[in-house]
Amino acid sequence: MAARLTTRSWATPLTIGSFLLMAGTGVMMFFEWERGLMTVVHQWFSWFFVAGAIGHIVANIKPFKSHLKARWGRYSIAVFMIVLFASVFSWGQITGPQLERPIEQALIYAPLSALADVTGQSYAELIAKLREKGIEAEAHQSVADLARLHGIDENRALAIIFGVDG
Repeated sequence: MAARLTTRSWATPLTIGSFLLMAGTGVMMFFEWERGLMTVVHQWFSWFFVAGAIGHIVANIKPFKSHLKARWGRYSIAVFMIVLFASVFSWGQITGPQLERPIEQALIYAPLSALADVTGQSYAELIAKLREKGIEAEAHQSVADLARLHGIDENRALAIIFGVDG
């Protein structure tokens, strides 16, 4: 006879496993050791952590309510909610993640001739790299143009141009 599936039977292991994944990838990202799909895995698998945590709270609602009655329980939740709210604002600080999207957009829409200068290679070298991968291009075109015309991902084209294509 199959064991009955309870919230606790899936929520606790999901919370533990996803916590280990989030903690491991988060610590590595903190130290800027981001390799492969680490950031993508961290972002997308965080939903498993959220689902597990919600299930864990549901399965342990009485102890959860008890923690909310205690001063430290209320204070810890209040502190983290304040930090969450405050994190939405930049407070005058400019961070790398704030710059990533505008820089990426500038690179995607810049003409290839400008990207050659940015990458420290000649325009002929850049065009040759693209041609080796089956991508025909002209100086006035952008990465966005190449992606649309050749049916490739913009990040793939940038990887070829910047020489990080595997």
